[in-house]
Amino acid sequence: MNLKLTLKYDGTCYHGWQRQPNGITVQEVLEDTLEKVMKKKIVVTGCSRTDAGVHALMHVSNFNCETSIPVHKIPLVLNQFLPDDIRAVECCEVPADFNARYHTVEKTYRYRILNCEHNDPFLSRFVWHYPIHLDVEKMKEAAGYMVGEKDFTAFMASGSSAKTTVRNLKRVTVEKEGNLITITATANGFLYNMVRIIVGTLVYVGNGKLSSGEVKKILDEKDRRLGGVTAPPEGLRLEEVVY
Repeated sequence: MNLKLTLKYDGTCYHGWQRQPNGITVQEVLEDTLEKVMKKKIVVTGCSRTDAGVHALMHVSNFNCETSIPVHKIPLVLNQFLPDDIRAVECCEVPADFNARYHTVEKTYRYRILNCEHNDPFLSRFVWHYPIHLDVEKMKEAAGYMVGEKDFTAFMASGSSAKTTVRNLKRVTVEKEGNLITITATANGFLYNMVRIIVGTLVYVGNGKLSSGEVKKILDEKDRRLGGVTAPPEGLRLEEVVY
């Protein structure tokens, strides 16, 4: 059976999703737990390689396994062994050719900034605390220049193995409620650190280091050095994956 599993997790204590030799990851914990439950080695394919410290409200993976456990009961069983910061939400059987990574149509990420003088201990694991006032209207204007099918070379960190740097950024919204600024981005795919660089660049617009119109120049010149900082990981969450 090819099984599709949906997780949610707090990524604070993990070195990202993908298994690696230098730190514990969500994939490693999930595969080790599946092996314990299924009594066999399981390799999962994840929808997104979230970075160290990044969270997920909806992270989809798939794996092949024959089991006597009713499929809809698998999350309940897994949650008895998974740590509290990783929860299995749903499991279902999917066609044999389904691939959680390559069959995605679009992904949505959400980034939250706490824009006030003092950090909040109840939010600090999930926001970027930024004490300098940000002009949200200017950030909204700048975000408009990013929407569409474009070459996002200037919004990609070094070390990417992407075959193409063109992505269709369908929506970027900037909203403020109280002291919380939420930036939401939806695209057919994202480059390495792309959302965090988008956020860092919008913050530079909001604090006056860049004008909103300079965002177009950054895109046109394809030069990462012209943009803003890479925002820290804790404010970022994978919100939704569409197939």
